[in-house]
Amino acid sequence: MPLDQNPRPLMHPDDQKSEPPRGMYEVRRRSRRRLTRTRSLLYRLAVPVAIGLIRLWWSLLGRTTVLGDERLREAVARQGSVIPVYWHAHQLIPVRRLLKASDEGLRLGFLISPSVDGELPAMIVRRAGGHVIRGSSNLTGARALRDYYEAVAKNRVSPAVTPDGPSGPRRQFKPGAILLSQLTGKPMVPMAYAAKWVWRFPTWDRFVLPLPLSRVVLAIGEPVTVPRGLDAASLEDWQERMRAELEALFQQARAAL
Repeated sequence: MPLDQNPRPLMHPDDQKSEPPRGMYEVRRRSRRRLTRTRSLLYRLAVPVAIGLIRLWWSLLGRTTVLGDERLREAVARQGSVIPVYWHAHQLIPVRRLLKASDEGLRLGFLISPSVDGELPAMIVRRAGGHVIRGSSNLTGARALRDYYEAVAKNRVSPAVTPDGPSGPRRQFKPGAILLSQLTGKPMVPMAYAAKWVWRFPTWDRFVLPLPLSRVVLAIGEPVTVPRGLDAASLEDWQERMRAELEALFQQARAAL
């Protein structure tokens, strides 16, 4: 979820003549590629392979301990939908737990481009049991935030947000999830994990891949709802608060290994 570091003051969708803050998301240019029959066939063949590999990897992990699991269950039961937040490098384990929460009423969602480039990820998400939020092909901040708002408020989808994604800076909590919580009144649920043995990819986020048989601890923090009427300084305070919370959860998970 690409986020701008200097959002404009926030207004609620129910306010007259209001619109979500511009500049919150990067503009995505229209892809020149087209979804041909050949490409569509290749995608359909690739989806079960990708899902199978992910599930196989999950099955090879050692014992997984979840700290604060009742926080997620209670928030979903009480609110209907929530806003899970975790670092871009920490996607594998939170997503596994959130997909399992479908039995508890959680409808996990991901914002994916409607272009051809987004078609394969969208197919994978649907096959895995998630819900796809398709944005505009010319994705402006206002349009993207509106898509999120409608998914949360009208369809009870819980959109997963990586606040430092999609391209960094690493572990910098950008304001998108905070603004979304403020608009919808739904709580953010911070999540972080640590594993005994991991492989870190040489990417900008140093993506973490737990190795087979590795013990894993996932820590889930207290759900927090952002009040309306924040000024710029208060928004920055919330960004620092949530960054510190994700770091504290990671340290908690690592200490529990």
